[in-house]
Amino acid sequence: MKIYTKTGDKGTTALFGGTRVPKHHIRIDSYGTVDELNSHLGLIRDQDMDQHYKDIIMKIQDRLFTIGSTLATDPKKALLKNGKERLNIPKISEADINILENEIDAMNDALPPMTHFVLPGGHQTVSFCHIARCVCRRAERLASALNDLEPFQPESLTYLNRLSDYLFVLARKLSHDLEADEVQWIPQKNA
Repeated sequence: MKIYTKTGDKGTTALFGGTRVPKHHIRIDSYGTVDELNSHLGLIRDQDMDQHYKDIIMKIQDRLFTIGSTLATDPKKALLKNGKERLNIPKISEADINILENEIDAMNDALPPMTHFVLPGGHQTVSFCHIARCVCRRAERLASALNDLEPFQPESLTYLNRLSDYLFVLARKLSHDLEADEVQWIPQKNA
């Protein structure tokens, strides 16, 4: 199979189901940003950290492929003529969301209470988490805009929302584990 097909040379691409749309379409932007997020998670997973975090991130990456597949499917062509779904992939479940919530709670229990906003940084791995968190929020905004136009599985939006929370708490937990400085944002008064 060749990597290049030349079918997108004029600025369009095909969704699952065959519908062609401009490459700047909100649907393409949505799943492209989820793909970008997945790449950032791969970078985080490549860092020196507890294997547990790596295992959770690997599960998250799998779920992001599921969300990307959902977003890449033309809802008008999601079903085959016999009524079965075109894609034979699992959907995001409440159990997937619960995994993130349980991980957030476990990490939070091991951290001092947060009293201020935290400035991103302190360690390269922590910074990668904050970058991924921001990309996740962008993916969520784009998916939300798409959902307003063409609704899709609501658990996908919930998952992206919870994932950004997970990435924030992971950044804090890794700061703690790595003994990195967690710099609180204290608003500066005007001089």
